[in-house]
Amino acid sequence: MTHTLVASATRQHIIGFDRPFTVIGERINPTGRKKLAAEMQAGNFETVIKDALAQVAAGAHILDINAGVTAVNPNETEPPLMRQTLEIVQSLVDLPLCIDSSVTSALKVGLETAKGRPLVNSVTGEEEKLEAILPLIAKYNVAVIAISTRAPLSTSKLASRTLPSGSPA
Repeated sequence: MTHTLVASATRQHIIGFDRPFTVIGERINPTGRKKLAAEMQAGNFETVIKDALAQVAAGAHILDINAGVTAVNPNETEPPLMRQTLEIVQSLVDLPLCIDSSVTSALKVGLETAKGRPLVNSVTGEEEKLEAILPLIAKYNVAVIAISTRAPLSTSKLASRTLPSGSPA
C-alpha cells in the first residue's frame, strides 16, 4: 500500500488508503474572502491566526496555506505574502502544511520557507506549469495534490517526471 509522508519540523502525518481519513484545513485562503484578502494585503494576519488555531482545535491534520490575494502581478505580490503567512502559521502550530498556489514563484518561496515536508496543492496538467513546478517538486522531494483541468494529468505522467524510480511517494 502506498503511503505519503507529510511533516512539519516536529510532527508527521501519513496519508494512505489504509490510514484514517486526513483532514486538511482550507480556511487560510483569501480566494472568495474579500475581508481576508484585504487584511493580508494590509499586513494584518489576525484572521489567519484565528483560522489556523481554530482549524487545529477542530482536528485538522494538515493546514493548507494560500496567499493568492490579487491577480495584479501575482509573481511579485504573492511570494512575500506566502512567506509571511507560512512563517506566522509555523510559529503558532506544529501541523504539517500544504502550500497552495498556482504561482510558481510563490510555490518556490513556500517550499524554501516551510519546515519539514509539506504537500504542494493545485498542480495542474498544463504543460507550461508542469515544466516550471516539477523541478521544484523533485528538488524538495514533496508530495503533490494534482487537480484536474482541461489538460489531462495522469498520475503515472506526474510520477515519471518527478520521482526517481523506487522513490517513496
